[in-house]
Amino acid sequence: MDIQRIEPGKRMSQAVTFGDMVYLAGQVASDTVGTGVTIQTQQILSEIDRLLAAAGSDKARILSATVYLADIATFAEMNAAWDAWVAPENPPARATVEAKLAAPEYLVEIVVVAARSR
Repeated sequence: MDIQRIEPGKRMSQAVTFGDMVYLAGQVASDTVGTGVTIQTQQILSEIDRLLAAAGSDKARILSATVYLADIATFAEMNAAWDAWVAPENPPARATVEAKLAAPEYLVEIVVVAARSR
């Protein structure tokens, strides 16, 4: 089985596939200026869709997700975007935790592991 690195950089790849598995790097919002948790989450979920498609998968094949919130009090705001996006017939296992993120403008970061489509 070959390892495929999607959008590799000096420090990390945005996604890596191995066999039937897809591992995404932690995704953060691309535009944080004046945005709140719901908007940042929507941006992140759109990027997850894009990366999964590039890896031959989609949101219905996500096995697990870890959501990092800069402030756990924004849990409902994140869920507003998540609930509108998640495949209701195929929800993944998910954990949500409060964490200090890489920069103060990031309010949400999401990591997913998915299976590739066959």
